[in-house]
Order: sequence, then structure tokens, then C-alpha cells
Amino acid sequence: MLNLSSLNPQQRLAVETIRGPVLILAGAGTGKTRVITYRIAHMIAQGITPENILGVTFTNKAAREMQERVRKLLPRNDSGGTAGHGARKAGPTLCTFHSLCVRILRQHIEKLGYKRNFVIYDETEQIGAVKKILAHIKGEKVEPSEVLSMLSRLRNAGDGASRFQDELAYELAQHIRAKYESALRACNAVDFDDLILLTLRLFAEHPDALAACRDRYRYVMVDEYQDTNGAQFRLVHALTSTHRNLCVVGDDDQSIYGWRGAELSHLLEMERHYPEVKVIKLEQNYRSTNTILRAANAVIQRNLQRRGKQLWSDKGEGAKIQLHAFKDEEEEAKGIVELIEHARVIQRIPWSQQAVLFRTNMQSRPLEIALRQASVRYHLIGGKSFFDRREVRDFLAYLKTLINPHDDVSLLRIANVPARGMSDAVMERLLAASQERKCSVYGAMTNPVVLSTFQSRARESTEGLVRFIEHWRGKLADPGAASQPAALRAWAGELLRSSGYLDELKRSEKTPEAAEARIRSLTELVDSLDGEEPAGRSLSERLEGFLEQITLESDREDEEETTGEAVTLITMHSCKGLEFPHVYVVGLEEGLLPHSRAKEEGTLDEERRLFYVALTRAMRSLTISHCATRKKFGSALRCQPSMFLKELPSELVEDGMAKSKAPVSVEAGRSIFAQLKESLG
Repeated sequence: MLNLSSLNPQQRLAVETIRGPVLILAGAGTGKTRVITYRIAHMIAQGITPENILGVTFTNKAAREMQERVRKLLPRNDSGGTAGHGARKAGPTLCTFHSLCVRILRQHIEKLGYKRNFVIYDETEQIGAVKKILAHIKGEKVEPSEVLSMLSRLRNAGDGASRFQDELAYELAQHIRAKYESALRACNAVDFDDLILLTLRLFAEHPDALAACRDRYRYVMVDEYQDTNGAQFRLVHALTSTHRNLCVVGDDDQSIYGWRGAELSHLLEMERHYPEVKVIKLEQNYRSTNTILRAANAVIQRNLQRRGKQLWSDKGEGAKIQLHAFKDEEEEAKGIVELIEHARVIQRIPWSQQAVLFRTNMQSRPLEIALRQASVRYHLIGGKSFFDRREVRDFLAYLKTLINPHDDVSLLRIANVPARGMSDAVMERLLAASQERKCSVYGAMTNPVVLSTFQSRARESTEGLVRFIEHWRGKLADPGAASQPAALRAWAGELLRSSGYLDELKRSEKTPEAAEARIRSLTELVDSLDGEEPAGRSLSERLEGFLEQITLESDREDEEETTGEAVTLITMHSCKGLEFPHVYVVGLEEGLLPHSRAKEEGTLDEERRLFYVALTRAMRSLTISHCATRKKFGSALRCQPSMFLKELPSELVEDGMAKSKAPVSVEAGRSIFAQLKESLG
């Protein structure tokens, strides 16, 4: 029997309320994940069939953590483990919104005119599709990434017209949207937005598919509900509006993704759609001292549009918040590094327990320089992903092309890599032919009428590429090959060698070491292909699963973690969900936090929530700093301290600079020298 005695009264109430709509207001550090996992385990202990339970969150990392913690709480046969005679019992579905929709669409997408083996475009492939569209639109040049963001907002919002002040701009956006969606559909491809939008369309046009999903997912839980956008809200509402067994967990005070389309109103106005909702507040914080919590409470209470809550802790008052004022960002960086090293040497606080938080990525440069100069190891969240390396993207494009040769973006990437006579001029003609005939580039390459217009050399190169693709697609479809051990790895290794790409790397890189590093990346990729794929699946099905997984997990923000003994450098937006014993929040100036756009865009409340998130990452100590001047475009500009600093209760803050200059007592001095002596061995 599941033991709930370790939960506090409010946590236990949230766990035991399993029917009807429930809103769990989980303040920062109040044990949100613990409540979610115990609630799932409790439902199963009460006799609810595990496969009828759905838990949805936003990141793969959070979903994996939930899966692991639920697995530990449940008896083995209830968590997907073996039960009697080797049978395997289905467990609860715990996944991201996108993973859920992939599951649904793999079953039902043929009802919408797609094939089940659709491919999922990542951001690079989406930008490639947008570039093709923009090439045929005359006028001012715009960044494809900006167009892609606009398309995402337009498609997810549901009220796109209200977001465009200029009617012509709205018409152009709709034109680009139609071309973009048509281009993806022609390649049997979808993007991340499509995963949810197509599922909504499926539910609207095919009630039988919606009924099947409602019957399967009778108890739905949504984590980080304050971060849902319009499409995600409609998806959750469609699944739960009949059985009403919806539990949402979130914190309106930590809603910081409005710029991504998150709508706080979904949490604040839940009673509009679920009038009978039961609201349960989690206010006991297990992370921070009361000094930190009282400061955070005081700041966030300035926001009027919120559900009231007061965080408290049994961890004592703790040290006061340290406030430092510096001349400029270089002095600030050096000063913060000195504080980090003082904490390590004198107080024996390791680097891994210290983190520096900032509003914008550009603030990391002086910090990195100062850390390097002081020989302090650090980890910058947001480094280059393995799957963003050029050689890895090239080989993934090969794999995607062999799964779906009508995927224009992937085919165009590898058509002449390595060089095989498919020049830019040849590819442009094929691209034009594909647009004229409303087919994919591969369709144009295999069309005898199109090829008859090419000179012999270009025709031979094109036919050679088609033969190469069909040869390796044939090997992929060979049923005999799938039964061999590490079959997919062997197939991919042979493909890599025969493609000539490894030789191309050796020729093109400036040094043998650089070439070897790139080849090593590809070897690691090939070695990971077979993974733990169950026997009985064809090579193409295994490859589809692999490509689907890495596309869904390509969001680096989910996966980046601090590794080893190093200081963490991280933006405030990226730090939500994390905690550190000792936190330094830098750059608390008007224009940075709140950001200069906040007042004109009406997002001051969200900027305050961002500051609240930064404050509540700290467990034991919190240091805040600001500068008198900061460089912008090479010139030093005067800075004003952030308005949010005035919202901190004065009795909770002390001048860190004055404290560092104050004389210490004889006893304190002896203690410092004893610690210093010990640290030096």
C-alpha cells in the first residue's frame, strides 16, 4: 500500500483528490513533482487502470523524471514491469504534448490524408522551407527565423488577425502560411506546431478518433499549466470536457513565456471552463530560507493579476540578501568571480553549488572572460548541441532522405555532399521543375520529361544520385537484414563509408585532428542507432523511431545540465525548475530587468515574474548586483538600478560592498585564517 505519511496536509489533499477538475497551485520549491508522481501512484493504488492515466508536461527531461519516480513508487507489475508468465502490463502515459500528439497521429493521421511514416521537421528544416518561399516574394528582405516565429504565433493563437495592425501584413502572412503548409504536406512532413494543430483538426473532423482518445485517457494531468498556449489548451479541453477528470499543476507567479505564446489566463480563469474546479494551494517551500522567500513574496505581490499565495519554509531565516553596485560590467564580472572564489576557498563551497543568473545572453561575455582569467571552471547553459554539428546534420539528412526521398530540405542538403556533379545550377533547375509540376524535388529527379531537358552530364549525375538513394532504400527495406545483430548500425556504417562523406571530411578539414573530431562525431551517431529497439521491427521502422526521437528531443533547453565541478552560467528564462545553494543575479538595471521593451509592450508583470523566478532559485544565499554604466554598441551608457530593487524589503537586504570592507572580529579573523590554512593543505 502506498504510504502518504511523508506528505504535508496540502500535498496529501492534492494527491487524494483524484476525480473531477483540480487546480494545484504549486509555488516555487513546494514539491510539485513529488505531488504529481504520488498522485499517479495513488490513483493506481485506488484501482484506476494505469493505461487510462495521462500525464503531460513540456520537456522530455521532466517527462523522464516523472516516469522514473512513478516507477519507483509502484509495484513492478503496475509500472510497466513484468507480471505473471512474462506478460507486460501497460503503465501510465507520461510524456510531452508533442510526444502525445505523435502517438495519436501515428494511429490516425491517414484520416487527414497523410501517410503514417510522416517526418517531423526540426527548426533547421523549417527555415529551409521558409527560405524557398521567400525566394519568390519580392520586397524587403526578412530573416527566415523571424518569419518562422510569426507563422508559429499565427497558427497557434487562433485569433491571428488581432495580432496584425496592418491588414496587408496579415494577408501576406496568411499567403506565406498557405505556401509553407502546402510545402510540408507535399513532403509528407509536419513541424512541431502541426503535431498539435493536426491532432486538433483530427478531433474536429473525426469524432471517432476523439472518442477513442477520451476513452483511453480518462484521467489527465497537466504540468506547468501556466505555460500552455491556445492550441495546447484546446487539446486538453477536447480530451477532458466530457469526463472532467482534469488535474492541472502550475504557478501563475512563474509564468515567464508569454513571448512564446503562453497564456496565463488559462490558469487564472480556469473556473470559466471548469466551474466545479477544486483549488489546492501548496505554499510550504522545501528549497529556500525565509529571508529569500519573504523577499520573493514582497516582489510578486506587486502583480495584481494573480492567485494569492505566501511561500514559507521551516529552514530558518538565513543570511540577508547581498546587494553589490559596480562601476561597469567588467568590474561586476571580476567582483562576482571574487565572491565565488571566496566562497570556495574560505567557506568550502564548491563551484557546482554556485550559479550566476542573467537576463540576456550577451551578459555572459564579461563573466566568461573573468572566470577564465581566474581559472574557474564554468558551464554555460546553451552550448552547441551534438545534433547541431555540421557533420551530424549532414548524415541525419542522408538518413531522412532514405526514409522519405520527398523530404526536399534533407535531399537538397545532401544532393552534392560530397560533390557528385549536382551543382547549384542543376539543383535550381530541379527545384523550379518541382514547383512547376507541384511535386517534390525527388519527383522531378525521377521524371523522364524533366531529365530530357538536361545536358548529358547533369542528367547522369541526377540519375546516379537516384540510383544511390534507391539502392540504399532497398537495403533498408530488406527483411533479412533486420534479423541481424546491430543491423541498423551495420547498415548505417556501410552507408557512411560508401557515400564518400568520410573521405570528403578528410579532404575538406584544415587539419587531420579536425577531420578526426568530425569523424568521431559520426561514429558516435552510428553507434547509437540500434539503442534498445525491440526485435521484430523492420530497419526502416527502427530508423523512423530513432529520427522521431532525436527530433522531439532537439530542444536543447530541456537537456542541458550542469556537469562536473563547475560554476553554472544561465539565463533567467532557462533556470526555471532548477535550484542552486548559492545564486548570483547580475545586471539588475532598467533596460535589462525590466527589459527596455516591457513598458511599451505591457509586459512589466512578466518581467517581475522573471525576477521572482530568479530569486526563488536560491536555497541558502542570494547576491544581487547592478552597474553604473554598461557598454552598448561599443559606448558606455549610464544605467539606473532596476525598479524591482526598491520592491525588496530593506530589512532583508544589506550592502555587500560595505560588508566586505567592514573590519572583522579577532575570533572571526582566526576562523577565516584557519579555513584558509586548511584549504591550502
